Amino acid sequence: MHPRNRNATGYDFAALCASSAGLAKYLKTTPAGTPGIDFANPAAVKALNRALLIHHYGVHGWDIPAGYLCPPIPGRADYLHALADLLAEEYDGVFPVGPQLRAVDIGTGANLIYPLLGRAEYGWSFLGTDIDEAALANAARILGKNPAAASGIELRRQPQADKIFDGLLRSGETFTLAMCNPPFHGSPGEAAGANRRKWNQLGKPGAKGQLNFGGGDLELWCPGGERLFVQTMIEQSARIPKRVLWFTTLLSKADNLPVVQAALLRAHAIDTKVLPMAQGQKQSRIVAWTFCPRRIRRAWLRDLVAGNPLEPAGAPAA
Repeated sequence: MHPRNRNATGYDFAALCASSAGLAKYLKTTPAGTPGIDFANPAAVKALNRALLIHHYGVHGWDIPAGYLCPPIPGRADYLHALADLLAEEYDGVFPVGPQLRAVDIGTGANLIYPLLGRAEYGWSFLGTDIDEAALANAARILGKNPAAASGIELRRQPQADKIFDGLLRSGETFTLAMCNPPFHGSPGEAAGANRRKWNQLGKPGAKGQLNFGGGDLELWCPGGERLFVQTMIEQSARIPKRVLWFTTLLSKADNLPVVQAALLRAHAIDTKVLPMAQGQKQSRIVAWTFCPRRIRRAWLRDLVAGNPLEPAGAPAA
C-alpha cells in the first residue's frame, strides 16, 4: 500500500469496532491467530467499509443498495494518494490541498467512494458523474448525512451511455484531475467467469453465484470492456484538452496497456505516465495523460495553491 494509506500497517479491528459496533459480529480469528473478517461474506465486507469510513474519514450513514459495488477502501485511497504524488512531481515535491483543486470522478457509482475519500484526505472538491440515476440517488443520500463532505461534492448525470466527457462539462468548467475506475469486462459472461475464478481462489467454488464486493451490470461490464472504454475516454479527452490538467484512469489488465498507449499517441497527448498499483496479489496500474505543456502545468498548480497550504509528498496521513 501507499505509505500515506491509513491502513498501510493493517486493520486495527479493536479501534474499528469501537467506532462501528456493527463490525464486531463479523470478526473471526485467522489461521495466524489474529482478528479478521471473512472477505467472501458481502455483509462482512460492507460492515468493514462502514467502520473504515467512520473511523478514518468521519463519514457516517454510508450504505449502498443490494447488488451495487462495495469497493475495497484501501485500494481506492491508494489511487488518490498516487494522484497527489503525480501533482507533487509537477510542483517541487509538494501537493496542493483544499477545495481549490477540483477533480471529476467518472462513474462515481452508488458508493461515491473517491469523492468521500478525496474530501477527507486532501480537502479537494469533486464532481461525481454517472449514467445510473439510482446510483446517483444513493450517492445523494450519503451526502445528505454528511454535510461537511457535501459542501465540496457535486453530482451530475451523464444522460448518454456512450459518452464520457462529451456534453458533460459546463461552460468555463476546468478540473485539475479526472479519474475513473472503468468497467473491467466486455460482457456479462466475461464478468461471471471472473467471478467464478475469484470464488475458486477464495476456496469457495459453491458460492460462485454471489459477489463478495458486489457490482451491477453498469459497474462490471460494458461493450468492449475496459479497453474500449478507456480508448473512448482518451478520444473524448482530446476534445477538451485544456479543460483538465491531468486525465487518469485505472487499467486492470496489462494486456490492454499497448492498445491504450497507441490511443494516446493518436490523440497527441503531450505527456503520459503509467503508475503501478499493487495491493497484495492484485496488480493494476493508473494511466495518466495531459495535453498541457509542463510550463502550463506548473503555472496552473502555482495559481491553484497561491495563498493556500501545501503538504510535502511524503507527509503521513493525519
